[in-house]
Amino acid sequence: MKQTKSMLLVIALFLAGTLVNAQSKTLSFKKGEVLDILLFTGKPEMGKLFPKYKETAFAFALKTGYEPQPLLAVTETLQGGYQPSSFVFGKWKNLASRKKFLSEITIEVPDFHEQRRAMWSSFYLAFYEMDKDISFDINPDKVIVATAYWKDGSDSFTNFKKEWLNKAKSNGGKVMLELNDAMSSVGYMYKPDYVVLTEWKDRVAFDAFAKASMKMEKKGIQNVNQFIIK
Repeated sequence: MKQTKSMLLVIALFLAGTLVNAQSKTLSFKKGEVLDILLFTGKPEMGKLFPKYKETAFAFALKTGYEPQPLLAVTETLQGGYQPSSFVFGKWKNLASRKKFLSEITIEVPDFHEQRRAMWSSFYLAFYEMDKDISFDINPDKVIVATAYWKDGSDSFTNFKKEWLNKAKSNGGKVMLELNDAMSSVGYMYKPDYVVLTEWKDRVAFDAFAKASMKMEKKGIQNVNQFIIK
């Protein structure tokens, strides 16, 4: 965890982002904007290599329409075998700007992928075109849980999701964000069918829900990742 915070601090300093756990982090997206979820784990060399990435790839992202958001750490993996150290939101002015970056980045920065591989041992991307305005806070005094589900192709997931959400709310959980229709890119593919962000007053409240949800029949589920983020 100490290494995770150090790596996030490096990025925060270079991107003028926010990494102050004593303060809430507010994220706002308007209809038509694109929300990124970036899941990555840094290598020890990241601090040394990131300045070049900032001057090349990140500079082109800003030029194309990228807006950095507060940086978040994964403090615990609760379900699933993938264990990133960071869970980062990003924002683009629209879908066209997001796709422009993906299609032109290796023209502008030929060693883009090599730079990423040198800095991160894993890096996954999901992005979503927002269909409505939304704003939410990441409050350090609460337990924030990000859960991603992949469907198995049957129609059973709809009933599972409905029951899951009802159990979350009845156990005191607050649904902050729901995302569907993930898009991704070659080499960084991360396309869960459903992502939900929930807020809990404390770990006791979440653990009571987790115990109840684990007893649910898993019809419709192919895979799950779940993290506590802060």
